[in-house]
Amino acid sequence: MKAELTAIIEAAEEGGYWAICPEIPGANGQGDTIAEAKASLKSAIQLIVEDRLEDIRRGLPEEAIEETILIP
Repeated sequence: MKAELTAIIEAAEEGGYWAICPEIPGANGQGDTIAEAKASLKSAIQLIVEDRLEDIRRGLPEEAIEETILIP
């Protein structure tokens, strides 16, 4: 999966950082460093997208067409 998404990262009051992606509802991450928070967010986004794909594929008829599209 390739895409350009927004990461909003803030310092957490208890220490470390938390991150969200406004384009993917429910996607958030955290870590002791900014890099760890971003890596955690990336993993969360990938899991959400994979889960949504698996869920929708279960209900598709065999003749459904699945293609990859690119978003500039």
